[in-house]
Amino acid sequence: MEYKMKLTPEQKDLLSGAQGATKAKVMETLVRYGELFGADEMVPVTGRYNHLVTSFGLKALGPVYGLMEQLIAEGAVSEQKFTVDPRPMDKNVPANFLQNLVFRKFMYTRQDYYEAQLESLGLIGSDAFTCTCYMKEVGNTPGCGEVLSWSESSAVVYANSVLGARCNRNSGIIDLMGSIVGFVPSFGLLKDEGRRASWVVEIKTTKKPEAQLLGSAIGMKVMEDVPYIKGLDKWLGSELDDAAKSYLKDFGAATASNGAVGLYHVENLTPEAVRYGDSLVLDGAKTYVIDDAELQRVYDSYPVVWKNPDAEPKLCFMGCPHMSLEQLISWTERIERSLAECGNKKVVIPTVFTAAPAVLEAFGKTEYAARLSAAGVITSYICPLMYMNNPLCGKMPVITSSNKLRTYTTARYYTDDEILSMITKGVRK
Repeated sequence: MEYKMKLTPEQKDLLSGAQGATKAKVMETLVRYGELFGADEMVPVTGRYNHLVTSFGLKALGPVYGLMEQLIAEGAVSEQKFTVDPRPMDKNVPANFLQNLVFRKFMYTRQDYYEAQLESLGLIGSDAFTCTCYMKEVGNTPGCGEVLSWSESSAVVYANSVLGARCNRNSGIIDLMGSIVGFVPSFGLLKDEGRRASWVVEIKTTKKPEAQLLGSAIGMKVMEDVPYIKGLDKWLGSELDDAAKSYLKDFGAATASNGAVGLYHVENLTPEAVRYGDSLVLDGAKTYVIDDAELQRVYDSYPVVWKNPDAEPKLCFMGCPHMSLEQLISWTERIERSLAECGNKKVVIPTVFTAAPAVLEAFGKTEYAARLSAAGVITSYICPLMYMNNPLCGKMPVITSSNKLRTYTTARYYTDDEILSMITKGVRK
């Protein structure tokens, strides 16, 4: 069979079945997929580890399990070890009898089977379940310029933007296939031209913009395009320290979920913007100015989908994507200060902070873990989105400062400051 793209002898051997019929089918799928997007070649995956999103153990995804079982049976396992999306359940997260029944008997009935498949395919370890695999505590942090076969929108946009790695937004199965054969089709964000910006976003706010709100505004405006952001370094500085990385983690997740952004550049801060400056901006790029009024307009545009808009919140989720160690520590201090101001000892709304298992382990070794627990906050490794997809949980009035969680579920968005006031003082906007 003839293909349009240029293939190396090794790639042709894979297609011809030199490493088995199953790997040949995997390679053929990737080549055909790449040609649909105009790829002219297949390039090696150079990242040490992969990151996958596949199914969360949902009963309805039988075909996915069947495909994975076939790959395992034929020995077509990942050339790389990989991390994977967070687990959907944790007994420590509040849920009543009926909610738990739905989780275990109707939704995530194949979670154990799914995890066993992942182990056979190349999972790094039993604690490799997180959407923030790039945290230093987790250890899946690719270098600048490395080619990846990653899935999960917030991880992909972080890898491309903050780390300077190269990865397209593909499906979980396509990215698993790329990891199995060690090659991915070269198009889009893998190309220099695909990484240039078609939007210039000018930040002209009078205070540091809320990460999730700013990301939401940009995502809804530019959609899948690449924005070059000016003026944000005024608030974040010119060093990618832990605080800046935490901000960009949440910002990027909002651009990717409220739009379809796979890469952004922040002037004087992100690697490619530092190296190339505004030469990254394409001729004829559009301009989007964001000031205080524009952020307020975006905030006011969010629909309230609660059955009773005036209902008292029953649960608060923070950590979609998973929180960093820096965020866990800073939020502990903020909660303590706010509780002291109003004379309360514990949060007045059940509150769950989610983070990667390895991050929670590191946090547990600090003095802050006991202090956060004493304030009544629960820590967990789950995916809040998967919790909220339970129809009985979705009926609850849940609050969050995650625009990703707001977009995909019935959770209601508030800013960080509003969340802090609500969970410590019971004071609403």
